[in-house]
Amino acid sequence: MARTPRPPVIAVMGHIDHGKSSLLDYIRKASVVAGEAGGITQHVAAYIALHNDRPVTFLDTPGHEAFKALRTRGAAAADIAILVVAADEGVMPQTLDAFAAITEAGIPFIVAITKIDKNNADIEHTKNSLLEHGIYIEGLGGDIAYALISSKTGEGIPELLDLVLLASDLAELTADPEASATGFVLESTQDPKRGASATLIVKDGTLTLDGFVVAADAYAPIRFIEDFRGTRIEQAGPSEPARISGFSKLPAAGSLFSIVASKKEALALIASTAPTSEVGAPTQSVDVEGIAELPIVVKADVAGSVDAIEHELKKITHEHAIVRVISSGVGSVSETDVKISHASGGVIIAFNVGTDAVARELAQRDAVSIFSYSIIYELSEKVAELLKERVPSVTIEKELGRALVLKTFSSSAKKQVLGARYISGALAVGDRVKLLRKGEEIARGSIGNLQQARADVNEIHTEGDFGTEIEARADAAYGDELIAFIIAES
Repeated sequence: MARTPRPPVIAVMGHIDHGKSSLLDYIRKASVVAGEAGGITQHVAAYIALHNDRPVTFLDTPGHEAFKALRTRGAAAADIAILVVAADEGVMPQTLDAFAAITEAGIPFIVAITKIDKNNADIEHTKNSLLEHGIYIEGLGGDIAYALISSKTGEGIPELLDLVLLASDLAELTADPEASATGFVLESTQDPKRGASATLIVKDGTLTLDGFVVAADAYAPIRFIEDFRGTRIEQAGPSEPARISGFSKLPAAGSLFSIVASKKEALALIASTAPTSEVGAPTQSVDVEGIAELPIVVKADVAGSVDAIEHELKKITHEHAIVRVISSGVGSVSETDVKISHASGGVIIAFNVGTDAVARELAQRDAVSIFSYSIIYELSEKVAELLKERVPSVTIEKELGRALVLKTFSSSAKKQVLGARYISGALAVGDRVKLLRKGEEIARGSIGNLQQARADVNEIHTEGDFGTEIEARADAAYGDELIAFIIAES
């Protein structure tokens, strides 16, 4: 069949708070197909906008560094990327992560310098920071197109979209509308009414109301198709997002999909592509002496968020403790989640989801902590804090001062008066002490009194001889060492 031009699929990427969401929101409100943006009240993973009467599909890919795995999938799945860089900050760590993902995907991209309306915007500094990090924009020795934009006023956004269409024309994107649909899973969610659902992006062919969609080890009959507005449609063509429900399980975000005629063929395709490695027992925790464990149950709004959270949690490390995800899934925190967490002595992390009433009551009864977040780095900071709290405290003895026993003047059951010579540090009244004989500890006690030059003193910290009364069960002798110490936690 003849291939025809298809609309571009665009991923908007960059550092957190650099204006990615604001840009997407402005485009959605200003130029969504049929002007129905106002009807989109829920989060949509992708949408189609019109510019110069040409459709453009935008992927609402996560912007935080923790979503690197997802963002890389987004870039690989997209035809063109927009790299947002804020004019008030310039290039930041996640800007470079996004740039690396775009470079790895090998797709063209355009730089959008955002927030040019802010008082502290410094466009020249931002351009130079791009140059310093190997992002060579036009006018500074490179050929990467850029646009200066404000998502508040809309300034520069039409010019940015012009550049997107130009890049699309240069890429000569084509598809065969008559072919069977293929593409990728952008995100998947557990819908209370419809079960496992997924947003698909068709990259070639046309998705129609027949057959089964297969994505990795999940499949679903195509009973109905919804567009990004939740409207039921007869078909979805190249570059269009489509929502399919009724999957056998949640398909992994980023997995490729194809269409087969029957359930039998779907199961055969899954079996033929399944890993050949042996299926073993569930992962067991390995007890390592001196290593504490923080068991975590992860619940999130979409499967992609679960992946990203687990990706982030792997980066949280400690010399004496580990994070272990014992269960994860999509949907609200349930009674089962609480029971799993309680049995393991762990905690529950809820990302953009609520907690069932029964689960909340059970968690209160069993003292199971549920931490709810909508911002990934705040979640990460809390888990790092919880992990640190799990680290077993290690007590060490810290030497304060040392002296050499010269003579025993008197001795009773518990107390003895000694003559000693200062060696190092400081010895004070009330300090805990230990007696060493030839390097071996023979007794412990405390300092009850100190005298220097026949006068009572609180501390000995200078060279010379002094007298001391200590409480210890073993008698000191000439040549023993008297060491003052404290016990500290590390």
